Amino acid sequence: MTIAADTQIHPTAVIEDGAHIGAGTKIGPFSVLGAEVRVGERCKIGPHTVISGLTTLGDENEVSPFASIGGDAQDLKYGGEQTRLEIGSRNRIRESVTINRGTAEGGGVTKIGDDCLFMAYSHVAHDCLVGDGVVLANCAAPAGHVELGDYAIIGGLAAVHQHTRVGKLAFVGGGAMVVLDVPPFCVAVGDRAKLQGVNVVGLRRSGMDEDAVRDVRTAYRIFFQSGLKMQEALVRLREEYPQSREVGRFIRFVEESKRGVCR
Repeated sequence: MTIAADTQIHPTAVIEDGAHIGAGTKIGPFSVLGAEVRVGERCKIGPHTVISGLTTLGDENEVSPFASIGGDAQDLKYGGEQTRLEIGSRNRIRESVTINRGTAEGGGVTKIGDDCLFMAYSHVAHDCLVGDGVVLANCAAPAGHVELGDYAIIGGLAAVHQHTRVGKLAFVGGGAMVVLDVPPFCVAVGDRAKLQGVNVVGLRRSGMDEDAVRDVRTAYRIFFQSGLKMQEALVRLREEYPQSREVGRFIRFVEESKRGVCR
């Protein structure tokens, strides 16, 4: 067990031999950290938290009471293989959140970026890839192998089907059931989720300039509302927006889709 200077560990906490606790980290009462856990500097681990398995947390993460981080994959095919959970820095993991490690079949790792917010009772399943700045509202539940792009927001009680992707700066409304890929910059709502336009508010809040927002809105209309077939629409977008990073991201996302794209 390696415990750096300036840590504050409550005497009722259980830290197994082999764990590493970074400088300035605080661990609350009755928390349990497994032998393979690595916690960075200046983290706050709340009471009654369990962090287990081969799990790494970066710096300045906050974990609230009763969260379960790094548990076995909830997958019938999981047979106890050595898999990982990698969490970046400055994430806020609220009460009773569950985040599972990966599976050997899915690449062996669940990965979370920086500056995310996981509200109470949300769940991140095995082999998920979560970008930076992602928000999961209360009880949101991406299933196994889901990919969430940077700054995506998943509303409360929403669920995302296995192997589905939600693109950068996309917004999924509360209670939505997402079974097809949600492209970057779009809003999806309903059961089964359908697109309702461009996430204009989110794009502007992110600092995207008005020219880029206008390009995204026009690209959305061309792709979804012009009556063109998908490949025809993609050709037109390439021709009309050869220099747009945002439209280029949209095109690549659609081309790489395996489940199909929400309409």
